[in-house]
Amino acid sequence: MDEFSTLQQIAVRARRNLDWNVWDYLMGGSESETTLKRNRQGFDALALAPRILRNVMHVDPSTTFMGKRLNFPVMLAPIGSLQLVTPDGALASANAAAEVGTMYFLSSVTQPEMENVGPATNGPKVYQLYVKGDDDWIDLQVKRAQDAGFEFFCLTVDTAHYSRRERDIIKRWEPSSRRAVVEDGGIDHLACLDWDTVKRFKDRHDIPLILKGIGTAEDAALSVENGIDCIYVSNHGGRQLDHGRGSIDVLPEVAEVVKKKVSIIVDGAIMRGTDVIKSLALGADAVCIGKLQGLGLAAGGKDGLVHTLKLLEAEIKTSMALLGLHDFSELDATFVEEVEPLMPAHQTSPYTHIELEEREYEI
Repeated sequence: MDEFSTLQQIAVRARRNLDWNVWDYLMGGSESETTLKRNRQGFDALALAPRILRNVMHVDPSTTFMGKRLNFPVMLAPIGSLQLVTPDGALASANAAAEVGTMYFLSSVTQPEMENVGPATNGPKVYQLYVKGDDDWIDLQVKRAQDAGFEFFCLTVDTAHYSRRERDIIKRWEPSSRRAVVEDGGIDHLACLDWDTVKRFKDRHDIPLILKGIGTAEDAALSVENGIDCIYVSNHGGRQLDHGRGSIDVLPEVAEVVKKKVSIIVDGAIMRGTDVIKSLALGADAVCIGKLQGLGLAAGGKDGLVHTLKLLEAEIKTSMALLGLHDFSELDATFVEEVEPLMPAHQTSPYTHIELEEREYEI
């Protein structure tokens, strides 16, 4: 992996390695992809405000998240159908997370199953569930996850209906994860989720619960009232509701309501170390990466993802030093300012020296 010295080169290699169907599945969004673009535009509309003369010889990007020490505040989001991106599927991501010292979210609609992933890795792990059954079925999935060594549980709550992802529809292509979500009446169970489901879960299970798909301050407040351990601000990478707000735009209002009572995660178009810093400045305790995780895997499997994470960590440390930060306890909203974005937002717009769909580049 030494041939990759930048994240841009990772993206180029990933594009070369993936066929168009899998590339569009990984990088695309729903309908007009407005939400996807707003995810990126939200970061581009924030400038950083550095402090100087702080003696930043030593910079520490580590953090503690829900009692677990992370070498840096970047976790791996749950992604369905990872086996389309790399033959090892979820095992590649789980092993990469353990190697670099961070947390991994295993999707319930990827391969291999939790019983194969959990015992195979020693890092902290979260099991993310798309509900496809009744209350007893949920109870069974919780037991399976705990028996497999998962210490945290995540319910995805923004999939009451499977969205219209037109890149896939136009080509009449369907990933296995879509079939796994909608088969056997699964989408009906997702549509029926409500706060009573959450209350019952908290009453019956002694495992920290994360809700993924929070998009408003109102639902963040309800999450706190219902005893949720972690709020995961997400719009599914722009892959569910179109014409939504960018996740980073929602984050400050969620942080204001939560007031540090529970942990906060954010995802959506995080492709640079500065994106991570902006997220923490506006109230997140950690971020998750989805598309960038997929690019790393596509570029070189587990080793490609490890290298991607190390490059991202290097960007974080460099930016921390240039901002005058010794660690993240010193970071707050005074380090960011709203500005006008300089470029049109799209899935790879943070990588300004490449044009993936127009020309070939030598690594």
